[in-house]
Amino acid sequence: AYIGPEIPLENIVVKPRHSLVVQSREASESKTTVNGDGFGLAWYQAHPDPGLYREVLPAWSDSNLSSLCRLLQSRLFLAHVRASTMSESVRTNCHPFVFKQWSFMHNGQIGHFERLKRAIEGSLSDELYQARTGTTDSEMFFLLLLNAGLEQDPHAAIRIVINDLIEASRAQNLEPFLRLSCVFSDGNTLFGFRYATDQFSPTLYLSRTLDNGGTCLASEPLEGDIHNWEAVKCGTFVRISPDKTEHTALDVSGCCASGISCVA
Repeated sequence: AYIGPEIPLENIVVKPRHSLVVQSREASESKTTVNGDGFGLAWYQAHPDPGLYREVLPAWSDSNLSSLCRLLQSRLFLAHVRASTMSESVRTNCHPFVFKQWSFMHNGQIGHFERLKRAIEGSLSDELYQARTGTTDSEMFFLLLLNAGLEQDPHAAIRIVINDLIEASRAQNLEPFLRLSCVFSDGNTLFGFRYATDQFSPTLYLSRTLDNGGTCLASEPLEGDIHNWEAVKCGTFVRISPDKTEHTALDVSGCCASGISCVA
């Protein structure tokens, strides 16, 4: 994800030595090396709601992607490549997910999701329940965040949903299992966080400086100089505006609260 001066999407998605397109077939820090179960873009321009393009093809094989990324310019955009862990490869299951002005994407998983789904989806408002189009745990997590007040207080919404999922697991005598690295936006601010109930939270990096003065969140650094990137610590919430970046502890139970060091 990127926020900053308006740039072509290709500057992040296509051009870097370790761009997102490269990561779709040669990821070095994800659970799987190949992320070929679809991809998506969400970008903001003059309209408050984001544009959205999603496809089930692997990012490296879609002939439209490089052209779109060359011509589309944006001050804030999200891009994702998918490796499915449970749900089928259809367009509605590809990230990012959008609702009104919000866009959202997720790496990781909600353990026991099929066992928990019936109980947790009942907590959604009628509007959010009807807004669901796919079958992934990622989209459900996004809708739960919206239901918990994402628009008013993103930090608080994350804590509420994580704690609710932990309690829902325990209510069914299941060991809570969450691995979450999420990035989302309302079109003005970029948010991200990293969390796990064990020590294996999916990676999340923050660029210290990009050549054009913008800021990027990525699952893996986009170029060779690792010193231009810092790993977001597990259990941390990041809020990025065009002129400021803030790090805050999530303050929820789990690996970081227990003093266990996360991998990467």
